Amino acid sequence: MTIDLTINIWEEGNQFVAHALPLDVMSSGPTPEAARNAVDEAIRCFLKTAADHGTLEQVLEECGFERRNGAWISPNWVGVERHAVAVAV
Repeated sequence: MTIDLTINIWEEGNQFVAHALPLDVMSSGPTPEAARNAVDEAIRCFLKTAADHGTLEQVLEECGFERRNGAWISPNWVGVERHAVAVAV
């Protein structure tokens, strides 16, 4: 099975965090590459668990994926932005 998705990676302290959109699966590592490898493994585990429970297609469809030519394609991202919001506290 092939799945197409977007991964954001950012630095938090001395770790790098990788977030797989739109599955909302995250992992981390000491380097961007380690974080990317860790989130790949987390995605495999997440999808295998869904498949084992018979809910894989439902999970992917609820996350906005579409099946095309044997591959699951993620939604088209319009943009990934850095954004600030003022909050009165």
